[in-house]
Amino acid sequence: MSGALGGGPIAAGRNLVKTFPAGRADLLGRRQARLRAVDGVDIEIREGEVHGLVGESGCGKSTLGRLLLGLIELDSGSVEFMGRDLAQIARSNPLELRRGAQIVFQNPFSSLNPRLTVGSTLGEVLRSRAGRATLGGSGRGEIAHRVEAALEEVGLPREVLSRYPRELSGGQLQRVGIARALLMRPRFLVADEPLSSLDLSVQAQILNLLEGLRGDHGESQGGRAGGHAGLAMLLVSHDLAVVGHISDRVSVMYSGRIVETGPTQSLLASPRHPYSRALVAAAPDARRAVHGGSRPPAIEGEPPDPAHIIHGCRFAPRCPYRMPRCSVEEPRLIDAGDGCASACWL
Repeated sequence: MSGALGGGPIAAGRNLVKTFPAGRADLLGRRQARLRAVDGVDIEIREGEVHGLVGESGCGKSTLGRLLLGLIELDSGSVEFMGRDLAQIARSNPLELRRGAQIVFQNPFSSLNPRLTVGSTLGEVLRSRAGRATLGGSGRGEIAHRVEAALEEVGLPREVLSRYPRELSGGQLQRVGIARALLMRPRFLVADEPLSSLDLSVQAQILNLLEGLRGDHGESQGGRAGGHAGLAMLLVSHDLAVVGHISDRVSVMYSGRIVETGPTQSLLASPRHPYSRALVAAAPDARRAVHGGSRPPAIEGEPPDPAHIIHGCRFAPRCPYRMPRCSVEEPRLIDAGDGCASACWL
């Protein structure tokens, strides 16, 4: 696990809210219910760090990552990218935003055009998003050179350029997806469940690749004007063991809210929120660090329906430690020391 860098935030979200229509539409096509996918979230991803985002499926992790990239529109709140308002950048110069921030999708096959070879897919990224000015006016030769360099960076041979997605394994496809995201030398990368569709042996390879990329890009970007600290990453996963392997900091998300955040080692060694404790206990590599090796009480029930508003703590219906206060008053993130914060009345 890398030590956290002390740089400022590359991406920062303030009071982010995103809802989606839910339920059946009426005769006029209107939907009365709204699903609250992200509900009042504050988050920062600092220069050169890997920030893990964990939680059960459906808690809003992927939506939060896309909000930070401007891929979906906010209901309310604001996002800053490199100290500037992301919405303003998207309106005035969307190409600048796409050069600076990229995403690696969960399903590599569905994110690639099955009718294009790998070489065509990667080359199109440079042709459509960079233009001749960024490519130094050298045209096809420069495109081919950068595409080959991108494949080499993710450990793929040149022969892959002529292959179609259907001819590649899951691990190779994910490497192509990572290469595509890195072609523009972004400052910020969202890796959205990049391991979930891969078998265990390939997961380890991709995880090591992601860990190594930050150092490589730190060197390449450090030579730019301004001395940037390197690639920052938001690693979205439901697996705390995976996130704990390379993350500098971790945020735990539940039902659209962040319930605990802090440096990875501190959070794994002493999780404060009952939901975080259960996640750590479920991760084999972290169980011994919690409660002296004993398991906390099991969490019963299912996550709440995001289309229905819960008064008080959203985790209270499943929490083995709930108190009367938990059902009427929602806790906010409170500084617990050591850079950690937890949203729990305990």
